[in-house]
Amino acid sequence: MVLCSLIRTFASVLLIMNSMNKFVLTLMIGLLSAITASAQIHKMERRDSIDRTYNLNPVVVTGSGHHQRLKSTSTPVSVISSQEIREQGIKTFDGALTRLMPQVSMAPNSMGSQLRLNGLGNKYILILINGQKLSGDISNNVDLNRINMARVKRIEVLDGAASSLYGSDAIAGVINIITDQPTESLVSVANDIRISGHGVLTESATLDIYKDGFGSYTSFTHDRADSYRNNDLEYVKGSDTETQRSIAPLFTGYRASMLGQKFTYAPNQHLALNAGLDYSYKITDRPDTNPDVTGGTDYEMRYKGLRWNVGGIYKFTQKNSLQADFTVDRFRYGKEYDVETKTNAVGDYVESKKQRMMEGQAKAILGLTSNSTTIFGADWRKDYLTATSGNIDQHVYSLAAYAQHEAKVRVGRGFATATVGLRLNNHETFGTHLTPKATLMYAPGNFRFRATYSAGFRAPGLDELYYHYFSVNRGKAQISFGNKDLNPEKSNYFALNAEYRSDVIAVSVTGYINRINDMIVKENVPVDDASRQMLMKEFPEMTQDQADKMVSYALYQNSDEGDVKGVQANVSANVFRGFNLSANYAYTYARTKSDDEWTVLERSIRHAATIAANYRHSWGRYTLNANLNGRLQSKTYYTGAYEDAPGFGLWNLNTTHAFDVTKWAYLEPSIGVDNIFNKVDRRIDSSTRKYALYSPGRMLVVGLKVRFK
Repeated sequence: MVLCSLIRTFASVLLIMNSMNKFVLTLMIGLLSAITASAQIHKMERRDSIDRTYNLNPVVVTGSGHHQRLKSTSTPVSVISSQEIREQGIKTFDGALTRLMPQVSMAPNSMGSQLRLNGLGNKYILILINGQKLSGDISNNVDLNRINMARVKRIEVLDGAASSLYGSDAIAGVINIITDQPTESLVSVANDIRISGHGVLTESATLDIYKDGFGSYTSFTHDRADSYRNNDLEYVKGSDTETQRSIAPLFTGYRASMLGQKFTYAPNQHLALNAGLDYSYKITDRPDTNPDVTGGTDYEMRYKGLRWNVGGIYKFTQKNSLQADFTVDRFRYGKEYDVETKTNAVGDYVESKKQRMMEGQAKAILGLTSNSTTIFGADWRKDYLTATSGNIDQHVYSLAAYAQHEAKVRVGRGFATATVGLRLNNHETFGTHLTPKATLMYAPGNFRFRATYSAGFRAPGLDELYYHYFSVNRGKAQISFGNKDLNPEKSNYFALNAEYRSDVIAVSVTGYINRINDMIVKENVPVDDASRQMLMKEFPEMTQDQADKMVSYALYQNSDEGDVKGVQANVSANVFRGFNLSANYAYTYARTKSDDEWTVLERSIRHAATIAANYRHSWGRYTLNANLNGRLQSKTYYTGAYEDAPGFGLWNLNTTHAFDVTKWAYLEPSIGVDNIFNKVDRRIDSSTRKYALYSPGRMLVVGLKVRFK
């Protein structure tokens, strides 16, 4: 049944594309035509564009758990390289994902960027840094400002369930940030700054030292942005015509800084050791409470994170190695008051939530035969949660062991690669669960045909189990309860992929189905007189007036099923010397089922595309890089009383001008325009209106990168 549904999904891809924005479809057809027309010419120019050629087949690790070329992995992986990030003038993690990957969307707010992958939210996405989990969330949204973009070498995105290798949370997919530790020079110093409108500033400074196998890598980054609205009016609650002025931001401003230090030591070709530490700080910058206008706040949200890890790898041979890592990740946030209230003075800090994660990993990668790779691994993790606002002080541990075997055999004119994997999870609260994986790839020449099945597993979070939350927002009481009787969420992911990849062109199409059982949601429970009395006993601080105004409270429950079907199409090519084109399209049909009723998945997007054209040319010591990129998407779906947000198309232009001043000095000024056509959502704010486009409009962007080595 599932296979038939997946085949029907593939067969309907052309019909799906007909409902895309006509401009997107025309541009993609033009791209394919240009690629076909230039293929023969490009064969004669491979040496001149070798840097771009390599990006079509990079080394990846996320799909299979060991390093191999992208076209050799039996599980499809999407890759964003540091070169692509530089070309587009991207300085933030969310910018890298949304500008280059249509299956990803963001909704920034003071409670963390609401990241979605193929329609599924942040809690279903496992974010890793060099294979180790990034912990610490704000309302199930990982703080993305803790990702050090100054050190990103590439970002690998694995769609679909990946619990056989990575354990809990990898139901929607895995995003693995691979960092870079240069070894070319003895000492290298660099500073990179980017400035645009609305107070947006990103800056990074790095100091790299490498000698005789020892490396020291120091970095400091600072990001900031002002709050803004695109329309100063909002509808008065309960009215569709009466408006009032508001200063509540559409985009919440912030100031964030991060300090990172990493040491590496490789005394010989067999052993490599590393140790690192990252400290992050972020505080929001929202309008203060104003008695004459609505939307201000008495406090800012303040976040702090401290993450450190140690690890090492010993290579017996090129194909046989042992590696181990230990990571501790601490994260906390709360309210820092900048307006005096009845209970708090200016400068007071009230902690809301404190989290700590400890994780140990050990893995053996073995080449038992010349055409196979076997992985054995074990994980141990312990999570702690203390939440004053939620009345929680709990911890939980999990143990896991996994094995994966990958074998390649010659079949006719090509070869076939089969991968099977199994993970045994033992969770302190939920016992033992198995998550299998099986993939098959047939590769005749430059073609690849892949089939994937993988199971997903997500244990309920400590907040979902134990939350006992009470707060007052604008005079209204807000209450949430955890549920100790929750079941783990489970998923089954099926995908078919066809790909052609050479040194000059890469084309792929993927169809998938992701089905999730026992989805955990916050259900609104109606309040009657009996429950009102119960709530007042649970929360003595609640007044009778607040209780009388309560309509419902939130309770975590296993009530939903999820069904996500989609198609992704990707094209990238070096069309001619120095000129690269890429286009990516994602169709996502995401639904949830509660009781017997199917509804569209909140914040899902049916159609999205990203397009980029890049030209690079050198004249002596000067190199020009010009990049035009766009993101186009259809409307964003909302449920309940909320109206859908309209679709949009954003186009950005970035140019860099690199000067190799001397052998030891490099200078790269940049100038560009974000949102060239000034696309802005200026609808009047209301209690039933949410947004998908957060851009304030057209902005000039300037930057300067300086490096000495």
